[in-house]
Amino acid sequence: MSIADANCEPGRVGRAAAVTSKAERFRANHRWKVLGIGVAANASFSATFAGIPAAAVFLRLGYHLSNGNLGLVLGLLGLGVALSELPWGLLTDRCGDRGVLLTGLGATAAWLALMALFIVPSVTYVPGVAMLAACLLVAGLLGGSVNGSSGRAIMAWFHEGERGFAMSIRQTAVPLGGGLGALVLPSLASVHGFAAVFGLLAAMNAVSALFAWRWLHQPPELDNAGSMAMAKSGGPAPLRNVEVWRIATAIGLLCFPQVAVLTFASVFLHDFAGMATLTISASLAAVQTGAMVMRVWSGRYTDRHGNRRSFLRLCSVTSAFGFAAVGLLVLAAGATPDAHAALIPAIAVLLVVAGISVSAWHGVAYTELATLAGASRAGTALGLANSFVFIAFFVVPTAIPALLLIWSWPGVWLVGALCAMIAWPIFLRPN
Repeated sequence: MSIADANCEPGRVGRAAAVTSKAERFRANHRWKVLGIGVAANASFSATFAGIPAAAVFLRLGYHLSNGNLGLVLGLLGLGVALSELPWGLLTDRCGDRGVLLTGLGATAAWLALMALFIVPSVTYVPGVAMLAACLLVAGLLGGSVNGSSGRAIMAWFHEGERGFAMSIRQTAVPLGGGLGALVLPSLASVHGFAAVFGLLAAMNAVSALFAWRWLHQPPELDNAGSMAMAKSGGPAPLRNVEVWRIATAIGLLCFPQVAVLTFASVFLHDFAGMATLTISASLAAVQTGAMVMRVWSGRYTDRHGNRRSFLRLCSVTSAFGFAAVGLLVLAAGATPDAHAALIPAIAVLLVVAGISVSAWHGVAYTELATLAGASRAGTALGLANSFVFIAFFVVPTAIPALLLIWSWPGVWLVGALCAMIAWPIFLRPN
């Protein structure tokens, strides 16, 4: 560019200088900090929506809940996220991921802190079911900001050859947070009560917000008005794209058995299997740990082989067979009391295996979905998918008490197997 050109276009020179300066400040490895922020943010909220159900036995006892009320309370936490995911995703694509993530994490931390102060049972006061349910609904509405904003940030900072791996690492945050919640929250609730539970969750979200404030920024090239690194898809907008809707729907269906494990496995292992709190926590933590390992492996594997769609269909089938086997073993244990004790270890192990299988695919599915939508519109696509996911978090805990009355525990796991099998043909076939 000549001096005359520079004088005529000072705005362009200024933008170029700003981008160069920012590029120098954000070195190539800064994307791993952004990924770390995504992991921290998702783990913080996962500890809330997966950790609180892990303490369901103590929630039921402390708040004097029936199984039906317990399902309603846990379901409304998921409903709050389901209702807010798509609006948060649209807002992320319009206003950027940094502001949305900071707002959501900060508001979630503040709300949980208020719950720790005012919505906890004591000797003289037990919050009503409606109050507890409303508070968890609001927590879900605020926490719905995390997924779309952090996912869009990762799609911005990582390129196609590593996005599956990066998104899968981010998705390990869900079992990571859930596993930590399963290990810590039940014991914390039994010893110190739910003031400590909500206080710890508030602190986790606040720390994640601090990390996001410090390190989450747009890539330097996005500040250049002449280029967009986040390439748009040539197809229709996400909400008008049939393939996006198919993947989002299949994701939601495959989450039904997963949510059954996250929300009622602790009650199942306590009531049906007669396990102690430590054993239950260890079993749920094993599910989350196995899911973390499988998510990282699957992201790297599908990046290398370009087989995301085949992998998703395979996970649907294996999950369906796993939960069908659990349901049949539970049916056999109930029908033959003499064999009940002998079958319990096998049921517990098989439930852990099925839980890992139905939790291993999230990073791959979200990467395929965001790729279809285009990185610049990933917030909307991810928000749509997570709306379906958290519809499952609402429907499943609400429906399980009714299933227990009609078909008992075998019905719960067999219906989960059916949902996984229905998801199989809805996932897209390989190209």
